Amino acid sequence: MNSTDIIGWFAHVGLADRPTVGGKGGSLGELTRASIPVPPGFVVRTAAFELFLGALEREDAIRPKVEALGSEQLSEITALSAQLRARVESAPLPEDVRAEITAAHAELCGAAPNEPLAVRSSATTEDAADASFAGLQDTQLWVMGPEATLQYVRSCWASLYSVPSIAYRRKHAMPESGVAMAVVVQRMVDARSAGVMFTRSPLTGDRSVITIEGAWGLGSAVVSGEVTPDRFVVAKITGEISVREISDKHIRHVPSEGGGVTEVETPAEIRQAPCLSDEELDALREIGRKVERHYGRPQDIEWAIDRSGTILLLQSRPETVWSSKERAPVAKPADNPLSHVMNIFGGRR
Repeated sequence: MNSTDIIGWFAHVGLADRPTVGGKGGSLGELTRASIPVPPGFVVRTAAFELFLGALEREDAIRPKVEALGSEQLSEITALSAQLRARVESAPLPEDVRAEITAAHAELCGAAPNEPLAVRSSATTEDAADASFAGLQDTQLWVMGPEATLQYVRSCWASLYSVPSIAYRRKHAMPESGVAMAVVVQRMVDARSAGVMFTRSPLTGDRSVITIEGAWGLGSAVVSGEVTPDRFVVAKITGEISVREISDKHIRHVPSEGGGVTEVETPAEIRQAPCLSDEELDALREIGRKVERHYGRPQDIEWAIDRSGTILLLQSRPETVWSSKERAPVAKPADNPLSHVMNIFGGRR
């Protein structure tokens, strides 16, 4: 598995490569290199996007049109978004880009060219510690075959020009020259159970616990909010389970026969059964602790358990809500550093 300017295999990339592989790609590479179980895959680097966009911009400008918009011009953003997405999704790929993605697909899938894959956007502005940009681009699940993979790579690039994504960048005055899209391509997990894990409480910020949420089937049902997940709060050190909330998980997401994902009713006998055993909760706790130690800060993690019982991580990003609160100053700096002490004592000297 040789990495190139166009393709980066997980084993060869990490967070330091975020400018070329995006937040998601860098994280998956980082986890792989830390010997944390991740479905194998590769990243289509931003260089492929730049080559593709460069060819389009020789015909008609794209980035200047986006930068010309104000964050409040919603109707103009909506019209431009539709135009740009259609251009990106229908334009031909540069031949060298097509050839390298096709070759990497063949290497990943081996003798099974229709091996189901996940094709996931990985923006260079995504998953940074100071930007909540995740979720504004596309993820395609259960993609089968090289041609479908090539099409969904373009769909991920096109999602960089979705209405929420353009509006977000205009609101934060991000220069378009610094915005690019990498795309993660990795083997799909036929998940028995899946969900998310926070290595500090998302409700209270407590760093002594891990909160784990999950449901039956693919994790897309949990992330999209279509099902209320089971919720567990586990002591980070001892493993004691202090909260165990089991929900009625009425639906689940499962793979469709010809590709993609479909929603089905959950069999009655498991609707109200926990989607995780205590042993699996403990294993997730240990993995969560390892990931947090590796990154040196609390993490927001996506996980899945396949039908053999193997736990795999699909993503890990920095927790931002409580970290942002902790970074916020509690008082304005004073000219006299002792003034706050004087104020406490009513100004007495």
